[in-house]
Amino acid sequence: MNYKKILFTLLLPFGSMAQKQPADYVNPLIGSAPSTTESAKKHSEAGSEMKGQIVPAIGVPQGMTSWTPQTRATELKCIPPFYYNDTKIQGFRGTHWMNGSCVQDYGSVTIMPMSGKLNVNTTDRGSDFDRKTETVKPSYYQVTLKKGNIKAEMTALSRAGFLQFTFSQNQENYIVVEPNSDEGEGFVEIHPEKNEIVGCNPVHRIYQGVGKPAGFSGYFVIQFDQAFTDFGVWKNNEITSKITKAQGNGQKQAVGAYAQFGTQLVKVRIGTSFTSLEGARKNLEGEINHWDFSKTRQASNNAWNKALGKIQVKGSEYDKTLFYSALYHAKLTPRVFSDIDGTYTGFADDDNIYQAKGFDYYEDYNLWDTYRAVHPLHTLLEPKVTADMMQSLVKKAEQGTWLPIFPCWNNYTAAMIGDHATAAIGDAYIKGIKGFDIKTAYQFMRKNAFEVNADQKSYEEGKGRRALASYLQYNYIPLQDSVWQAFHKREQVSRTLEYAYDDFVLAQIAEKLGEKGDYEVLMKRSKNYQNVIDPKTGYARGRYANGTWIKNFDPFAQRSSFITEGSPAQYTFYVPQDVDGLIKHIGGEKRFIEKLDTLFDQGYYWHGNEPNNQIVYLYPFANQAWKTQEKVRQIIREEYDISAGGMSGNEDGGQMSAWLVFSMMGYYPVCPGTPNYIIGSPTFEETTLNLPNGKTFKIIAKGNSAKTPYIQSATLNGKPFTQNFLTHQQIMAGGILNLKMSSRKSL
Repeated sequence: MNYKKILFTLLLPFGSMAQKQPADYVNPLIGSAPSTTESAKKHSEAGSEMKGQIVPAIGVPQGMTSWTPQTRATELKCIPPFYYNDTKIQGFRGTHWMNGSCVQDYGSVTIMPMSGKLNVNTTDRGSDFDRKTETVKPSYYQVTLKKGNIKAEMTALSRAGFLQFTFSQNQENYIVVEPNSDEGEGFVEIHPEKNEIVGCNPVHRIYQGVGKPAGFSGYFVIQFDQAFTDFGVWKNNEITSKITKAQGNGQKQAVGAYAQFGTQLVKVRIGTSFTSLEGARKNLEGEINHWDFSKTRQASNNAWNKALGKIQVKGSEYDKTLFYSALYHAKLTPRVFSDIDGTYTGFADDDNIYQAKGFDYYEDYNLWDTYRAVHPLHTLLEPKVTADMMQSLVKKAEQGTWLPIFPCWNNYTAAMIGDHATAAIGDAYIKGIKGFDIKTAYQFMRKNAFEVNADQKSYEEGKGRRALASYLQYNYIPLQDSVWQAFHKREQVSRTLEYAYDDFVLAQIAEKLGEKGDYEVLMKRSKNYQNVIDPKTGYARGRYANGTWIKNFDPFAQRSSFITEGSPAQYTFYVPQDVDGLIKHIGGEKRFIEKLDTLFDQGYYWHGNEPNNQIVYLYPFANQAWKTQEKVRQIIREEYDISAGGMSGNEDGGQMSAWLVFSMMGYYPVCPGTPNYIIGSPTFEETTLNLPNGKTFKIIAKGNSAKTPYIQSATLNGKPFTQNFLTHQQIMAGGILNLKMSSRKSL
């Protein structure tokens, strides 16, 4: 992606230049403080779930490296580099944090300005700041550090950042550079003749292969616009002047470098790479080959306006902030992983350097979360990005021999359950995305679904479906089958339900590719949900190998060992591929509605956890669409706001925000892998999609307000429209969906 050209790209139509642009509405701080929603307080099962786990990511959509103020130094699991409630800034970090996650940052580097006494200790050097001096936008961050009265500014493109610091005095001004290696393996080298500091931060794994080297590093080349008056390095806070190199000894030894300056304004530009220092230098030269800070800031801002402007909305200023902030958050991961020339390091144990030809190579897929709405949103708005993301998954499979389940840090993990690379690839293919190798993808998806990985070592590394042998033997995973080679070690019912869904998606691909035999087998397996949903109780329930159901069963228990991060009642509704069949299986529409109502009306629904996200859109399947319309509006207002705590639980790679984007537009992809979006209740008076094929699709909600959530009637392109869903083809064909809104329920 060439961001040098974006500066000169005309923005999509959004009114005159005097009007606010989409990026102007974004508040990157949403989700960076503990959640204030009742759902998060009631259902949280871990401390991290009470936080959106979001950092203000400054850069461009899907950028390799984002930049954020740092308030926490660690790269430990579940600790992001920024918390809104922290009171001191320790520096400004080039981060690869997966926004909204409970994983770890990796390969990062931090830069901190200071005046007077040089202090390299990460905690001690932290400075108080006043939020009144803070400006936070997707393309720009500014704050005044009270310690030394230093104005700090930063902006960034995909692989390169640009910082500038305005000191209040002309002497004893320092800039400290620290690779954030928790293992103490960081490296720095100073080239004073080039006004340059380079280095790297080796990446280590968690989950599968915890603590082992990931096989690559975060490399950085930092250039300054002027000569140093002094320079040096440190190890474990011991500073040595005029020394040009420092290498950590692997014993959690902190290392870093510093440079001293004799002027008030110092500009800093940084190239980053996952392949080499040479790659970082090329990335910097290719994206920022000048010292004009405002030029880079404008290019970044234009990139965001181009991406966000693909959806235009008419409504309140508050709702525009809510909407565009969510759209921004949904466009941060997966991240570009390849260098500007296409080079990238091989996946997992493959140490080769590859060339991505005709596509960008992506990494960091929160697939258990993001297949639901993030990837469908990319598919709708960014077909080329989607094609590149899917081709990246194919390349990972080729290099690692198995299709990854939850690929992060360019490695396999078995961090979550399911096999949702299949869901993401299948949804893209069924919706007509071209530009990736679907035939090769199918062979690896099929391998995951049909082959038990008998090689214990590679299975432990995360290759292959967990517990597939018993799933194939019993058509469900019995309670006796624990999965010790995964982060989630039991959760047999949830695994069964998710595999049944993945099998359905794979069946759709098989049918389209003419694989009739596979299609028939997979469609039969897609009914396996019936084997773990007890028709007597009407709830998902643990089952032993002999067919008996677990006793002492509470469908609303939040700690059931056979359920993933939720309750049996919540997971009962995880049958997106066959909602009509589920209704019949548990006793008909009346009982289905009663169970849905119980979930919502008695407070058992947990919006902050992803398996719940589609539930509110299931009422139309039982002919009560008005309840979806009513409750979607309620969830939007109760679970989201524009404050720093305005997100219900972890963001999880953009999923919570992507749900909001779709829901505020008025529809949601309940079952990715099919071309249908279930209609809800749009927030805006008017929503326009500027589609990648040059057409527009508009939803006009006549009489829309907070008091009129119900759809009384609809027309599509002037003709009566009575469906409870839109198809992808209908949207891509362009046109106008006119909705007549009312305060009366449409029964």
